[in-house]
Amino acid sequence: MPIHPTAIVDPGAAIDGSADIGPYCIIGASVTVGAGTRLMSHVVMEGRATVGSDNTFFPFSTVGVAPQDLKYSGEPSETVIGDRNSIREFVAIHRGTRGGGMVTRIGSDNLLQAYSHVAHDCVVGSHVMLGHSVTLAGHVTIQDWAWVGAFSGVHQFCRVGRHSMIGGYSVITQDVLPYATTVSARENKIFGANRTGLERRGFEAQAIESLQKALRLLSGGKLNTSQAVERIRQELPATAELEELLEFIATSQRGFVK
Repeated sequence: MPIHPTAIVDPGAAIDGSADIGPYCIIGASVTVGAGTRLMSHVVMEGRATVGSDNTFFPFSTVGVAPQDLKYSGEPSETVIGDRNSIREFVAIHRGTRGGGMVTRIGSDNLLQAYSHVAHDCVVGSHVMLGHSVTLAGHVTIQDWAWVGAFSGVHQFCRVGRHSMIGGYSVITQDVLPYATTVSARENKIFGANRTGLERRGFEAQAIESLQKALRLLSGGKLNTSQAVERIRQELPATAELEELLEFIATSQRGFVK
């Protein structure tokens, strides 16, 4: 097993024989590291943390450290990370808390760029990109294929929908609709469908156009949400993407960016 002699690995840790633990890493007793995962150097993993296969953790990233929630009282909460993630320099991923379900969870095939922060009890899906210095407050949900631009912050308990894109330097205080492009200027606004991202992922032109029309009805300012939803149902052909969008709206607890 390639463990550098300067690394400190607790005998209780479960490290797959093909994992690579680099110089000056510190691995706690309740950590599991899967096959092919590489810790480059100076990586800290502690608490009850389960890390899957073929991940790469760049120098000075931390996983499973105690959350910054003042209500945290040492409960044995967890951090669970999937496969094939790239966790860049100085990323901080904190474990869960009793008030949030006891687990912080990250899926697979994600890129967390340098200095991004995933706070306690967050759920990050798969194929997500968090740009440089993105900050997720506690209890945030980022759904699959979402992109969050550099230096953006997401408020506690917000949801960011699938295939959405958030522009850099945004401050998100409400849910972000799936398939939408959302950017902060003087206030958060939708700027139509995430057309480029959807095209790259193989969505049909008709589906993208329907989403564009739906988002215009929701964000145009002439209709309230109920009226816009009714117009969408009356005027646009039913698709799986539109149904997902309308379900997201119906289940929003904080409201959503219009």
